[in-house]
Amino acid sequence: MSTRFFGKLYVQVLIGVVAGGLLGFLYPQLGVDLKPLGDVFIRLIKMVFAPVIFAMVVLGIARMESMKELGRVGVRALIYFEVLSTFALLLGLVVVNVFQPGAGMNVDPKALDAGAISNYTAAAATSGGFVDFLLAMVPTSVIDALANNNILQILVFATMFGIALSHMGRRAKPVVDVLEAFSSAMFVVVGMVMRIAPIAAFGAIAFTVGKYGLESLVSLGQLMACMYLTCAAFVVFVLGAIARAAGFSLWKFLRYIRDELLTVLGTSSSESVVPQLMHKLEHLGVSKPVVGLVVPSGVTFNPDGQCIYYTMAAIFIAQATNTPLSLVDQFVILGVLMVTSKGSAGVTGSGFITLAATLASMGNIPVAGMVLLLGVDRFMSEARAITNTIGNAVGTVAIARWVGALDRPRMQRILDGHEAAPLAREPGEAPEAVELNLVGVPATHKASA
Repeated sequence: MSTRFFGKLYVQVLIGVVAGGLLGFLYPQLGVDLKPLGDVFIRLIKMVFAPVIFAMVVLGIARMESMKELGRVGVRALIYFEVLSTFALLLGLVVVNVFQPGAGMNVDPKALDAGAISNYTAAAATSGGFVDFLLAMVPTSVIDALANNNILQILVFATMFGIALSHMGRRAKPVVDVLEAFSSAMFVVVGMVMRIAPIAAFGAIAFTVGKYGLESLVSLGQLMACMYLTCAAFVVFVLGAIARAAGFSLWKFLRYIRDELLTVLGTSSSESVVPQLMHKLEHLGVSKPVVGLVVPSGVTFNPDGQCIYYTMAAIFIAQATNTPLSLVDQFVILGVLMVTSKGSAGVTGSGFITLAATLASMGNIPVAGMVLLLGVDRFMSEARAITNTIGNAVGTVAIARWVGALDRPRMQRILDGHEAAPLAREPGEAPEAVELNLVGVPATHKASA
């Protein structure tokens, strides 16, 4: 019994998180030296991230019965993303105004050392406005987009390629078959990589606690508490209501994806679990076209956790530096973030860069105030990443239910524990023979036989 318990990935990841925190606290320098353990895991995931996203999006679109169905799913997904991310921005704005975590700090912006954030502000200066964002969506080279893991550019090309294959009909079958085999092979690689997730979580948490120390949390503890509580409230009340409307229990769903959530907790990266999350959502009963289209685009267009962080961080800096903001000013910030937050996941160091670009465009909140967040940003990034992951997963199931592409009986059996959740695929293991068309009717169902 104990062997089966400790053999579960989420248990191993949790042990790694606790052990890493203790080591970082007791031996800070050793904890800092273990940073490469987490970095290697993120690199391995990024190694397969672009190929998996490309193959899944192309296959999802190529298998759709018509472009009308593609437009129906895409439009509804974008509506969902815009509504949820805007609500997250508003929620962060309300909470930071109610609790005012930065009030009373009386920080002089001129006394802050802006050199610590020079890399972020420089990157923000090179990221232009909305027109530049649209231009950046179009890759100058497909190879360049794949090599740099540029999600938006990969989505643009994969969508066009999938539409082309769909128009070709039967002539595209050889290409679709090759992509299917390629996608299965990539998921085998993902299964191999996921085996070292506990070690990665151990190294990442040890580095965080060792470098910043627990004392770094004291002065900004109220902001962190507000961030975590707001993210928790968003998940429980907002995403919980969406889950109920879609016909499933949020708690059972979170238990189903617990391996992925604990991996995100350890690595502070929602991208680290995207391939495995897509595999699990397919297994749950969400059709492959919806998974292939919604999950990758949700990474960029539905960053709920980051949206909460952006408004809270911007107003916190204003409060800490005694910068007066009228209600109009705050709604202007909200409006700017409604645009800038959508492309944030495609930019390196996205959270800080997007925040720096937003503050710079406003002009009245000192960008140098971002220095105040450096000590705790790494801790808050965990709340952002987990909220992003849960929001994207719940949103994918909800959109599938909205467009009639969800096998609800299968989902209920799995969430109720009558069918086992899939583990990361073992090397050499054949992909699960479960395939759904867009209306969610199982084509083959060998797994439950």
